[in-house]
Amino acid sequence: MPELAAPPSLPALPRLDVALRDIEGVRAACEGFRTVYAALREEIGRVIVGQDVVVDETMTALFADGHVLLEGVPGLGKTLLVRTLGEALSLPFARIQFTPDVMPADITGTSIVVEDPESGRRTFRFRPGPIFHQLVLADEINRATPKSQSALLEAMQERSVSIAGTTHTLTRPFFVLATQNPIEQEGTYPLPEAQLDRFLLKVVVPYADRAELNRIVRRTTATGNPSARQLLDGGAIQQAQRLARRIVIAPHVQDYAIRLVLGTHPGRPDGDREIDRLVRIGVSPRGAQALVTCAKVRALVDGRFAVGFRDIIDIALPALRHRIARTFEAEADGTTTDDIIRHLIETTPRSGPDPADAFAPRPTAVLSPPASHDA
Repeated sequence: MPELAAPPSLPALPRLDVALRDIEGVRAACEGFRTVYAALREEIGRVIVGQDVVVDETMTALFADGHVLLEGVPGLGKTLLVRTLGEALSLPFARIQFTPDVMPADITGTSIVVEDPESGRRTFRFRPGPIFHQLVLADEINRATPKSQSALLEAMQERSVSIAGTTHTLTRPFFVLATQNPIEQEGTYPLPEAQLDRFLLKVVVPYADRAELNRIVRRTTATGNPSARQLLDGGAIQQAQRLARRIVIAPHVQDYAIRLVLGTHPGRPDGDREIDRLVRIGVSPRGAQALVTCAKVRALVDGRFAVGFRDIIDIALPALRHRIARTFEAEADGTTTDDIIRHLIETTPRSGPDPADAFAPRPTAVLSPPASHDA
């Protein structure tokens, strides 16, 4: 397989999918991933001012092969972030502006009648909708009706679209970033828990601080706004996704992630009584999958071949916050899902050594064979 394409200012990147027995190849692949991530992060930073945590969490979901729900008030750069990603990744980009009158066919596409100019015969031809792009911005998803929401969420889960009895497979990598405004409630249809669970991460977009706002104003009120250069293509992204899944997590670190998830379940005999008071619905198994998958990406970004406790902790908020349903009592006293997760992190004991502290790069010992992709 040829080397990955890179702009002239960057060194050529090594292959990211290598045989486990190729020790030097594995080391080069892991360093190549870090090069890919750092270059992409820097390129996005040329366009997006600040929002470092938002960008890092979004890129983590991308390399973990999952979708992101961005929550923030209008005007914080969510659309610009997605457009910049599309430019840097060389992926076809589409934006769907959700409104109450958006129909499922507006998202998935429809079959239209066309007439052959020579024979005069009429036939049906499928016209694909915006969901067939590889990078999709679902803007204000909570303004669409549940029927239209489900059309998008089905494509996210199955990576395919069924129309008129025919199943159309979506081109991979396929990455959806949906946005919602947490303030406005009039004319919205909040996503139910089962649909929120389809998003790998929920990323909260904060306001810019004083320094960032000054930089934003200087950059956007002058001439020549920067744009991102193409760094990667779809094939390179898939290689990086496969490499991230081959990072191993020690049993005691994985057990810590599992205990965090179990800690959100109310009514357990050995559970926290505070959780019983605050939580109505706990995290599903998808939450545990999200924790481990994203932690592998974070470990690789940090230059490690093994997941540490801090990788689990760093990704716990975006991976779990949208999978917890609070009780009325928790809502009344202002306890957020982030507060609940932080409480669990503080009270859940960690057993065994942290591989992040005592890590020695031994790729043949810690890399696991590729696993089949689970939706």
